[in-house]
Amino acid sequence: MRVPPPHASLRGMRRFLTPHAVGLPSTVPFTGPETLERQQGRPFRARLGANESLFGPSPAAVRAMEAAAAEVWKYGDPENHDLKQALAAHHRIAPENLAIGPGIDGLLGLVCRLTLLPGDQVVTSFGAYPTFNFHVTNQGGGLNLIPYSGDHEDAGALLAAARSVKARLLYLANPDNPMGSHHLAGILESLVADLPPETLLLLDEAYADLAPPGAIPEIAADHPQVIRLRTFSKGYGLAGARVGYAITNPELARAFDKLRDHFGMGRISQIGALAALGDQAFLAAVRARVVEARERVAGIARANGLIPLPSATNFVTIDCGRDGAHARAILHETLARGVFIRMPGVAPLDRCIRISLGDPASLDVLEEVLPAAIRAAC
Repeated sequence: MRVPPPHASLRGMRRFLTPHAVGLPSTVPFTGPETLERQQGRPFRARLGANESLFGPSPAAVRAMEAAAAEVWKYGDPENHDLKQALAAHHRIAPENLAIGPGIDGLLGLVCRLTLLPGDQVVTSFGAYPTFNFHVTNQGGGLNLIPYSGDHEDAGALLAAARSVKARLLYLANPDNPMGSHHLAGILESLVADLPPETLLLLDEAYADLAPPGAIPEIAADHPQVIRLRTFSKGYGLAGARVGYAITNPELARAFDKLRDHFGMGRISQIGALAALGDQAFLAAVRARVVEARERVAGIARANGLIPLPSATNFVTIDCGRDGAHARAILHETLARGVFIRMPGVAPLDRCIRISLGDPASLDVLEEVLPAAIRAAC
């Protein structure tokens, strides 16, 4: 039997894809540390790049997940009932105001599928969280990218752009990734009050559990133009469990049920998140450790002639004082010495590197490696 050459076979497979899918770039928003470890042929000495919590999850959550492992043969509750009830009590809202999904990334994908037709306009910041852009592009939406104002997303400029292009979606993170900055609550409350009627605000609050007082706005859970996105990946230390949730108007919350994978939330993840939510004392202890680690990372940066930016998150963004090429060289030299970090992807933000906060042992490695990496980069 004649076998077609590989190139002919590949061309043939394209016929099963939509024209839009064929035209999408073959890229992903992030390269995982595991991929980099495979490329380097060795594990990292310190994993300080993915904004995970090196302080780990609550011991109560670990015990609950260990106990649940014996029943992993069961599907998770497709209604996420117990977790919804607990989250509703925690936030003092109704369970109907909640939608639960596989992390904020998964929820962003669902929002884009629910709201965007090809050509619909979306406003976000140039250099902000790239996974959102990935989902918008997948749906054929038009991205309108607004520059940061200094180290902050420019709320006023984002709102003006939304009005100008009649945006279907406006995305803003507070606190911000990748810069670690935050807006005071009043700025966000004013933005919500002035939203154009055709615009839905996606307020990414992944770092809300670690934010300083005054950063988180008061927005009615029933607001018809706002979806607030939260996660168990940061303060609660459950990044690998993939548990996120949306707080929004009940009608919008119910819409998620039309598209979501109803068995997409694993049983162990649901039980672990429920136990973590119940251990607020552990979360308070993590907040205290985050403050200590911020101060130490900032001190390491200053000791090496770099400028740490104020952070409201579990990472510190560090201005390397020159351009993106210089910061990228420091990044590469740090990676080569066994410390995983990341950096913003676009100018002028790419003058910085970004270091997740870690336990003392990991920060000891950073303190050892960073001076040599900077010398090699220069």
